[in-house]
Amino acid sequence: MNFFELIKTDSESKARVGILHTDHGDVPTPIFMPVGTQGTVKALEQRSLLELDAKIILGNTYHLYLRPGMDVIQHFGGLHKFIKWRRAILTDSGGYQVFSLQDLRRISDEGVEFRSHIDGSRHFFSPKKVVEIQKILGSDIMMVLDECVPYGADEQYTRRSMELSFHWALESRKLFFEIPQMWQNKQFQFAVCQGGMYHNLRKEYVNRVVEHDFDGYSIGGLSVGEPTELMYELTDLSTEILPQNKPRYLMGVGTPENILEAIERGVDMFDCVLPTRNARNGQIFTTRGKINIRNNQYKFSDEPIDPAFANDDEINYTLGYLRHLFISREILGLILATRQNIRFYLWLVRTAREKILTGEFRQWKKDFLSSYLQKI
Repeated sequence: MNFFELIKTDSESKARVGILHTDHGDVPTPIFMPVGTQGTVKALEQRSLLELDAKIILGNTYHLYLRPGMDVIQHFGGLHKFIKWRRAILTDSGGYQVFSLQDLRRISDEGVEFRSHIDGSRHFFSPKKVVEIQKILGSDIMMVLDECVPYGADEQYTRRSMELSFHWALESRKLFFEIPQMWQNKQFQFAVCQGGMYHNLRKEYVNRVVEHDFDGYSIGGLSVGEPTELMYELTDLSTEILPQNKPRYLMGVGTPENILEAIERGVDMFDCVLPTRNARNGQIFTTRGKINIRNNQYKFSDEPIDPAFANDDEINYTLGYLRHLFISREILGLILATRQNIRFYLWLVRTAREKILTGEFRQWKKDFLSSYLQKI
């Protein structure tokens, strides 16, 4: 059986329904991957993620490499066993985190030297090192090392960076097959398509990298400060060229409207810290719009946190109670808010999938966003 099975493409758009077949279970697409940077989705235990029916979560190579370290992960038999997660995991390469260090790193053709943000110790990530780390982690899907170009970079710099990322991608692909598996589950490797904000470079990169038959392709280097419409343009351009029989992953995106717009443009996979981070700051995503739970208007509200999910829980917590938890700085407030936001994001992609299958996606998307954004 192929890793990716394409079930249906929408007749009115590039929206798609598919399935990722992994040794840790099937993952229906479109899919949102909750971000578990350090082996945990912040404020949620794995039991809650299973209750919400999360099919796949994301881990971070950079953070897990620094802490707890690969000796610990190897001792426990890989990341799945360490964190007691029996479903699929995708690990990114850590490239974005390393390159965001700026003054603490130095790039060369061989890789990138950086200082730990924890203790200042020196480390070096090469394509080989990053593949080795992810073999120890045992993630179902691993990403190649790439350079994330900052928004505003000129075309000359972007091309140099693109060539470096391409060189690293080919080296990573070769090493992926040469370095033995650590654990029993089969692993897959995605390329990261770069090219900055330049349409010609994006098109060139995608055309070149698809010749090397990666298991999937991510669209990287977006959602870094560029105008939203430019992000959509470059996403649309990329999916137009990427192969139909491979999954497409838009990295680090984003808002509910970003996700639905990208689904319409043919993207299958998403991750973003937005639902968990915003939850901890008191912003709640619901099917009727966003809520700032600290607002005084919710002080006496006996309305459920989200009426659409009112029958899903044994205990129906109210907005008034959730506000009280935030005002009182109770940890339970962070837990309930995060649970709601992840539930909403999973509901969003699951409903999009259902609407693609029934041929109602574009109309549903239009109606939902009209209502959702108006209430925001």
